[in-house]
Amino acid sequence: MALASRYPDVEIPDLSVPEFVLAGGASRPDAPALVDGLTGDSITHGQLAGYIDRVAAALAARGLRKGDVVAVLCPNTMWYPVVFHGIAKAGCVMSPINSLYTAHEVAFQLKDSGAKVLVTVSPFLDRALEAVEQSPVDEVIVMDGAEGHASLLDLITSDAPSVQVDIDPANDLVTLPYSSGTTGLPKGVMLTHRNLVANVAQCRPLIQLGEDERIIAVLPFFHIYGLTVLMNQGLAWGGAVVTLPRFDLEQFLRTIQDQKITRAFVAPPILLAMAKHPMVDQFDLSSLTSILSGAAPLDEALAQAAEARLRKGADTGVTVGQGYGMTELSPVSHTTPDRGGEPAGFTGEIPKGSVGLAIPNTECRLIDPATGEDAAPGERGELWVRGPQVMKGYLNNPTATAETLDDEGWLHTGDVAVVDENGIYTVVDRVKELIKYKGYQVAPAELEAVLVGNPSIADAAVIGVKDEESGEELPKAFVVKAPGAEITEDEVMEFVSSRVAPHKKVRSVEFIDQVPKSAAGKILRKDLKARA
Repeated sequence: MALASRYPDVEIPDLSVPEFVLAGGASRPDAPALVDGLTGDSITHGQLAGYIDRVAAALAARGLRKGDVVAVLCPNTMWYPVVFHGIAKAGCVMSPINSLYTAHEVAFQLKDSGAKVLVTVSPFLDRALEAVEQSPVDEVIVMDGAEGHASLLDLITSDAPSVQVDIDPANDLVTLPYSSGTTGLPKGVMLTHRNLVANVAQCRPLIQLGEDERIIAVLPFFHIYGLTVLMNQGLAWGGAVVTLPRFDLEQFLRTIQDQKITRAFVAPPILLAMAKHPMVDQFDLSSLTSILSGAAPLDEALAQAAEARLRKGADTGVTVGQGYGMTELSPVSHTTPDRGGEPAGFTGEIPKGSVGLAIPNTECRLIDPATGEDAAPGERGELWVRGPQVMKGYLNNPTATAETLDDEGWLHTGDVAVVDENGIYTVVDRVKELIKYKGYQVAPAELEAVLVGNPSIADAAVIGVKDEESGEELPKAFVVKAPGAEITEDEVMEFVSSRVAPHKKVRSVEFIDQVPKSAAGKILRKDLKARA
């Protein structure tokens, strides 16, 4: 049974991504659009539009045409949106590459995407050139300059004529991000102009950004969460996006304080630091009104702890919520609304730990993995999503597309969720990550939430490890001790067993220095399984 959003549908403008996003700041050309969080340098909305025009013209002058792929290997800078929208305005497709990728992984994406140009930065140039040796491109552009390569300055000072490309928003691709690769080889996710425009428009009734918003952008723009929710959403409504190249807790906190950040879109590891790290108390974070977590499950207790600590009194009003999405959904399908952004007739509060409500124009189904039928009311099921934000498919991979996107337009997320009578969704785990023990299903995320509730534990991850003797999958915990804490394996297991049903008990513990995670904050369970 299809479950409709509690919000009425919104109009999806029939525009390209640059047309839609740049319209937000057109009436405020002198207001800051992008700010470098480290230096304080800025680009106004008026300058942004001009720079984008020049990048598009320069790319066209280089022979790039509609549909050509330009790969971008770059950390967050205030110039990243200039490059992205310049590529899009030229009718080309931007394929963002994970900044942590090895040369081999970069080469795979260049080849698979068919990229003609690679845009990077000088600190990544050696890796980029090694990748290009394996998968050649026509040109490597180095944004901050390098001998023998064009720079971003060369592009934005080009005197080439402006380009006007006929873009069909519903069918023409604008970006080609690659799925995280936590299972199987990374796949190119084909997202159209309409996908991205729709997703920003769909979020508007719930995330009510204003022109005076200052959004901290530390989550990477190469991830669809950063690209849509931080970068394009912030710019589309005329706000200022403050960039940081990577997450450093002191820089992050100082930037919130000095730049008077109003909103932070983060992943759970950042919230964990904000809830537990003593450094947080050294900074004035009173400008913050909202923190929204995504990209990985956020535990209810952690959300409450972070919110309680950051409020420091009832008058600051900061709220901590959670959203849900995936690359294939551009990425948002559910989120916690701002105060006052609840749907008509909604009463009560959105529980911490839930992912909130389905956004407008979005339908959902919950499917029992065992039967393939709709789950009974209140029961868990695999979440299926249908709406204008659903990808076109995987690049050159009809088999993977068919496995994920069915003939009726339903995207099978692989995530297990439950929905209550108010239309509030809670994601409880991934279908493929559930641990099967004595016929029971054990959710790693649930055990991880228990573990990080121990003050002696800074972080944790749980996987299933096969016991050769019994053939069962046994839950194994990888634990990072809190600074100065002393806790034994037995104490960890006793802590968990006193809080969960017997079949959920952790059966072994390994202490590690750091839980391996993707740049978006997802636990890389394949890395843990490799060492288990």
